[in-house]
Amino acid sequence: MSELDYLVIGAGPAGLQLGHHLQQAGRDYLIVEAGEAAGTFFSRFPRHRKLISINKVHTGWDDPELNLRMDWNALLGGRPFKEYTQRFFPAADDMVRYLGDFAAAQGLSVRYNTRIERISKPDVFEAIDQHGNVLRARRLIVATGVSKPYVPEIPGIETAELYTEMSVDPAEFTNQRVLIIGKGNSAFETADNLIENAAVIHVAGPHSIRLAWQSHFVGHLRAVNNNFLDTYQLKSQNALLDGNVVDIARQSDSSYLVTVSFSRADEVTKDIRYDKVIVATGFRFDASIFAPECRPALAINDRFPAQTPAWESTDVPGLYFAGTITQERDFKKSTSGFIHGFRYGTRALHRILEQRHHGQAWPHREPAGTADGVGEAILARVNRTSALWQMFGVLGDVVTLTAAGSARYWEELPVEFVADAVAADFFGEVDTYLVVTLEYGKDHDRLDPFDINGRRIAQSDAEHALDGRYLHPVLRQYRGDRQIAEHHITENLENEWTDEAAHRKPLLDFLDSALCSPELTQ
Repeated sequence: MSELDYLVIGAGPAGLQLGHHLQQAGRDYLIVEAGEAAGTFFSRFPRHRKLISINKVHTGWDDPELNLRMDWNALLGGRPFKEYTQRFFPAADDMVRYLGDFAAAQGLSVRYNTRIERISKPDVFEAIDQHGNVLRARRLIVATGVSKPYVPEIPGIETAELYTEMSVDPAEFTNQRVLIIGKGNSAFETADNLIENAAVIHVAGPHSIRLAWQSHFVGHLRAVNNNFLDTYQLKSQNALLDGNVVDIARQSDSSYLVTVSFSRADEVTKDIRYDKVIVATGFRFDASIFAPECRPALAINDRFPAQTPAWESTDVPGLYFAGTITQERDFKKSTSGFIHGFRYGTRALHRILEQRHHGQAWPHREPAGTADGVGEAILARVNRTSALWQMFGVLGDVVTLTAAGSARYWEELPVEFVADAVAADFFGEVDTYLVVTLEYGKDHDRLDPFDINGRRIAQSDAEHALDGRYLHPVLRQYRGDRQIAEHHITENLENEWTDEAAHRKPLLDFLDSALCSPELTQ
C-alpha cells in the first residue's frame, strides 16, 4: 500500500491553506473532508450567520500585503475577500463560497465525503474512513478545528439546549425567561438575537467579561455582539450573572430551576426559574478517533492538543496541527485561533516541514551586515508586513549575525521556536541574532485605552518607547537562548515607522551597539 508524504484532515481554511503550500512545493499529499464541500463548518457556524472577522474594503492602500492587515478572511495565495462581499462583517455563506472557489482554483487534492473514524500508527499513520478505506501517510496534519461542543460538568446540563443545536428563530423565545451559560461571543451573539423577543435574558459564567477592544484578543467579547450589555446596565430586565451554575433541574412543566452561586456576593446561591437554558460554552478538539498508541496529549481543560513550538504533538512524533487548534500555543493572547492569524502560522508550519523533512532552507536574504543595512531591512518589513501585524508577539523575523560581518534575514518564524532552531543549526553559523516582532505594550490588556487621564506617551516619543501600550516594533538580541539587549520603536498613530529622529536613528544606534557587542566580536 502506497504512503503519502502528508495526509491533511479537514478542508476548512487551514487545511486548504496548507494544501496550497504543499501543492506549490510539489509534495505528495491528500486532504480529506467529512463534508460534501470545503468549509463545511461555516455552513452551520456561527449560528446567526454573521462573521466577526473584518473585511475592510477601502483602506487607501494599493499594496496587497498591507491590505491583508485589514482582510481577516482571505487565504494566502487567494483572492481578496472584498471580491466576495463589501460587508465589513461578512455573512458566513460568503466564506463557504470563498473556500469552495479557493480549493477549485488551486486545483487542490481534496477527497470530500470522507469521514475519518480511526487513526492508528503501527509504523506510519493509518487513517480508516467510514467505508473501511485505509490511507497511509508518513506525517499527519489535523486541521479539523475544535469540532465538538465543550460542555462543562454541571448536574442536569444534559437537559439544556446546546448552541450547536438550538433554534435561531427568536419567535420561539417570545416572552420567555432564558438563561445562556457562557460569556463568549457565541453566548452574546445568541443573547443579542433574542433581545427583541425574550422577556428576561440572563448570561452566566464564573469569569469576568473580557472586552476585545481592551485585551486586543479578538476572541474576547466583540463590540458587534455586546448590545446586550446596554440592556443590562440600562435596566431592561436582562442581566449578567457572575458566578457558577451549580445545578440545572428540569421541572414537570418543562421549565428549569437553576441554582447559581454568585461570585461577587460571597458565594450566595439562588434558585432561578427559566423557560429555556442554552449552553454556549465554546468548542473542543475531538481526540476520540485516535488509537491509544497515537492519541495526542491534551491541554487547557482537554480542549486542545498539546503542541510544541513547531505545532507538533508533544508526544506523537509526525503528528502536526494547523488552524484554530493551534491557539493552544497563544491561548487568548494573539490570533492563532482565527483565519487572519493561522494563515501565517500554517505557512510557517509548511516551512518547518520543508526544512525538517525535505532539506529546504527557510527563505531568507542577505542584507549588508551593517547597522544601516540591517536597519533598513527591519524598517522596510515592519512598515509593510501583515504576518507580524496579525500574529503579534507570536511570529517574528530573525536576523542572524556573525563575527565575520555577515547578516541573514529570515521572515516569520514562531518566536518560541527560534532558540531551538538556533541550537539545531537551523540557521547555519550564528554568533548572535535579533528577533523582530510587533507587540502591544506592558499592561495593554488591563488598562482603559479611552482613559485620557491615564499614563500618557507622546506619539513618536523615542525616549519613552518602552512605555507605549499600542502595537509597535520590538527588537531583542540573543546569544543562544539568552537575551542580552532589547529595543522598542515607539508607537505611531498611523503605524508608520519612518521618522528619522523618532524611529530610524534610535534603531541604528541600537544596531550599532548590537554589531559591536562583545557577544558578537569575542
